Amino acid sequence: MPIASINPATGETLRSFDALAPEQLTAKIALAARTYKSYRRTSFADRRGWMTRAAGILEAEKDRFAAIMTAEMGKPLQAAADEAAKCATACSYYVENAERILARQEIATNAERSYVAHQPLGVILAIMPWNFPFWQVFRFAAPALMSGNVGLLKHASNVPQCALAIEDILRRAGFPEGAFQSLLIGSDQVQQVIEDPRIAAVTLTGSEPAGSQVAAAAGRQIKKAVLELGGSDPFIVTPSVPVKEAVSNAVRARTINNGQSCIAAKRFIVHESVYQQFEERFVEGMRGLRVGDPSDPSTQVGPLATPGILRDLEDQVNRAVSAGARVLTGGKRLDKPGNFYEPSVLAGVTPGSPIFHEELFGPVAMLFRVPDLDAAIALANDSPFGLGASAWTNDQAEQERFADELEAGLVFINGIVVSDARLPFGGIKRSGYGRELGPHGILEFVNTKTVWIGASLCARSE
Repeated sequence: MPIASINPATGETLRSFDALAPEQLTAKIALAARTYKSYRRTSFADRRGWMTRAAGILEAEKDRFAAIMTAEMGKPLQAAADEAAKCATACSYYVENAERILARQEIATNAERSYVAHQPLGVILAIMPWNFPFWQVFRFAAPALMSGNVGLLKHASNVPQCALAIEDILRRAGFPEGAFQSLLIGSDQVQQVIEDPRIAAVTLTGSEPAGSQVAAAAGRQIKKAVLELGGSDPFIVTPSVPVKEAVSNAVRARTINNGQSCIAAKRFIVHESVYQQFEERFVEGMRGLRVGDPSDPSTQVGPLATPGILRDLEDQVNRAVSAGARVLTGGKRLDKPGNFYEPSVLAGVTPGSPIFHEELFGPVAMLFRVPDLDAAIALANDSPFGLGASAWTNDQAEQERFADELEAGLVFINGIVVSDARLPFGGIKRSGYGRELGPHGILEFVNTKTVWIGASLCARSE
């Protein structure tokens, strides 16, 4: 796959890059390994200073970074600026909390002293996707660097300018040379990096097939891995909430990032007593979205990131219709240059449909009618994925059931599923394993070391 910036709204190639030659890749890994030996000894005060400056750069230059994101993967401009600003919140969270989370924990045992220490592992490889090209990286980089690890980034091949911009941010912030490097390499070179003995662990955010391959490669090397993969999040609507409010949130939840988000709501499960009203308003809301140039501030839905993603989504919808699904609005690509697909709503998708258990990565929603709470929970859990879930109810007993019974790593009640630097993020089932963000995220790539110190030994008299 070429390493190139290709504007998804026009198809224009903005800039191309040569992949690293084998000797260049080896040199970058060697630099990371050398840097780690000294970087792990840096103080929290130094790391806090560097990470604070990174947060400042992100906030001050968010419009410039937004333009890069929008040009490379089609994110609406304001959403891209918001993403850059959000990265600053992750930096700030770990500036404020890393030392406390990683502090020694004294534990009383029969020893004179015993405690748990948290120490860095070494060089961490991060394999990151294009859909949130800054946020996905910083939610790895901020905890990894604050814990004393160093990072190597293999970013998606369609966002190389984002990858280089992130490396530049951290360099300008003062992090030592080699503490964070972007690797402009193809996916065919990833296994070689994982197998390098100087790589301590790997984290991936991406597709289910990519996760399977990385997990297998890391497993063969007995290296720690964190996987954040796909999702087919349910959005459950009960009769106790105003339909108008539920619909406005549903439209936003389905079309965030042009519908290209693992935690975007994709399956809308609605109680039969309010289903018809919800369907009418939801279809109207999806149909009314402004689709177009992502650099235009009035645009609500931009293009899909690549022609391949457009083709895949088109194929999924066509297969669903062939299996009996009804298109309530949209259902086709737009007849214009660029990777544009109409915001779409499907109904009548049955368990036998090819897409019933698939993730739809684009602005296409599936509607389901259920008779009661039991049926809603059963349908929500009837998925190979378990990343996020949202449920909308004002009934406290229903809220408790949803929180307890929905099979997901993230459950939001009366709110759209989002990531937050303060809270752990990750899934179960085929959505992956391990956690990012929050206290749990920084603990993924440290050695949780038990230290047991016995009583001082007295010399025997002869």
